[in-house]
Amino acid sequence: MAGTPARPAPDSPAGRRAGAGDAAGRHPRPTRDELAAAAERTIPDVIAPGLDVLFVGINPGLWSAATGWHFARPGNRFWPALHRGGFTPRLQHPSEQHELPGLGLGITNMVARASARADELTPAELVEGAQILAGKVARYRPRWVAVVGVTAYRIGFARPKAAFGPQPEPLADARLWVLPNPSGLNAHFTPETLGAAFGELRAAVVTG
Repeated sequence: MAGTPARPAPDSPAGRRAGAGDAAGRHPRPTRDELAAAAERTIPDVIAPGLDVLFVGINPGLWSAATGWHFARPGNRFWPALHRGGFTPRLQHPSEQHELPGLGLGITNMVARASARADELTPAELVEGAQILAGKVARYRPRWVAVVGVTAYRIGFARPKAAFGPQPEPLADARLWVLPNPSGLNAHFTPETLGAAFGELRAAVVTG
């Protein structure tokens, strides 16, 4: 009789992939009605005092609002980029976001309300969101703040020529970095180039 297939070691490449896959299998996909009902909802931040990096999304998508997990839509590449960039020891499922503060990481958003697409937000919402973010950073005092989306950063912080990477001005006392938007709609970046962009931030965090 054939034996049970061996489970991959947790620290092997297959084991790292299995961690996120196992978590995904435990959680059903939101239904169409659940996604529609999630519009305008907010979700809690993943945050704690003194983090190494506070990642800042633009606003929650409907998948995130329906599940309560940041960057939850299956096509979003945030979690793979976080792992490829060296921030997490394995590829994590969005439902495991509660583990991030233990790694010195957190997640918030510039705008709290959920929408189907980020381009549904108004410039005024992004400007207000940047002001709210500044207060949050002053309160929680992360070492680095990484805004995930250069267009939202340019509008919210009135920096129309801002580029990816480190920014010249701090936010409160935190150093500021702009990363590409990991949405699957962002065709300008592949999983590999997104991972490399996250890796550049990781290198700065380690050395700085």
